[in-house]
Amino acid sequence: MRLGIGRPASGGGQRRFAAADAAANGPDGPAAPPEERPDGLAMPSERPDGLVLPYGSAARQGEDGSVQLPSPSRPAPAPSATAPTGAGSRPAEPGPSQPGAARPGPDDPLVPEPGSPDGELTDAPALADAADGDDFGLVAVPPRAIVTPREAAARAGQNWAAGIPAAKIALSTASTYPESTPAAFEMAARLGYDGVEIMVWTDPVSQDVQALRRLVDYHGIPVLAIHSPCLLLTQRVWGTDPWAKLVRARAAAEALGAQTVVVHPPFRWQRDYGREFVAGIERMAQETDVRFAVENMFPLRARGRLVSAYLPNWSPVEDGYRHVTLDLSHTSVSRSDALAMADALGDRLAHVHLADGTGSAKDEHLVPGRGNQPCGALLERLASNGFDGTIVVEINTRRAESRADREADLAEALAFARLNLAAPASPTAQAVGRSR
Repeated sequence: MRLGIGRPASGGGQRRFAAADAAANGPDGPAAPPEERPDGLAMPSERPDGLVLPYGSAARQGEDGSVQLPSPSRPAPAPSATAPTGAGSRPAEPGPSQPGAARPGPDDPLVPEPGSPDGELTDAPALADAADGDDFGLVAVPPRAIVTPREAAARAGQNWAAGIPAAKIALSTASTYPESTPAAFEMAARLGYDGVEIMVWTDPVSQDVQALRRLVDYHGIPVLAIHSPCLLLTQRVWGTDPWAKLVRARAAAEALGAQTVVVHPPFRWQRDYGREFVAGIERMAQETDVRFAVENMFPLRARGRLVSAYLPNWSPVEDGYRHVTLDLSHTSVSRSDALAMADALGDRLAHVHLADGTGSAKDEHLVPGRGNQPCGALLERLASNGFDGTIVVEINTRRAESRADREADLAEALAFARLNLAAPASPTAQAVGRSR
């Protein structure tokens, strides 16, 4: 059984809050407002079924026990160099050593235009009719209050036990673009992620190990992976020698205690690098405990033909790498079977970029559950196999209208991962996927 996250209704935050309020109010009028926190966030309010959901979520539990989480806005904190005082607040955090440094441009291939709208506007009466009483309401809870699959199943009255693997769920700093690396740490810590993956790019903080160490200490959240600067826009970050970039990425991972370096296969024009890539990655893997996890990419479509822009191939399945990163937005573009790729990789699958896509030629990086990729099925299969790598949320939030909207998408993605990264553990449950 997989627990699903509903597709959020788009539109302004006031419209979504009005819908939730209309659904939650009973015949006696509005319920008492939730207790206010000093930092402006609402404290938890109780639901009749006792279900606790991520803050800022309008939620409904279906008849099959699935938890549906639309993604309403919540008031965004006013931008300030100093965080508000009170519970849960922090002083101003470390920032870039070079203010005003160049940021990735609008044509950055990592943060492409989404191929489909975020959702459809839903009016308050329709939500109220669908709510059927108190099942649907706005529930505000403090950070890190994420319901586990075991709790959700128990509260739904289902005889289902979950096997939770040792895998951790991290936030890619690319998911918070156009905000900075320090902002990614702040959001990851507040929302309850287990760690972060550093996308090394033009943000100077992402390139500075000492600055990253200060952010780790300040926010109390570890760096779990380093994404080497191998994108088109990062060709000159950490120099131009691709092997030197990997050496530096390994040194950063070792210094920060990260277990994985994510690397893309070479571009076709990097002929010398591409010719030695498979053997070179193996040599580097023998010199360190850090995993070099080569990521699956995708072919380009031109006039009905598929053209690979990578050497030796856009797919790492057949190339014998020790460790591989499986990106589900990339499987969407390549129209690959993500579950079949995971099965073929076996124990070599060490790292997952969790995102979604609709099969478009664009690299969409949607919130998981908003496309057609088997995100939930893959997470359940990994849990069944005792996956001990890292699940990294790598989604595109560039179109978010505010910090609150961006955090709502990041919270929804985290809730999706928490709910689905669990395996049936009852005696009658059938084993899913390959044995390890």
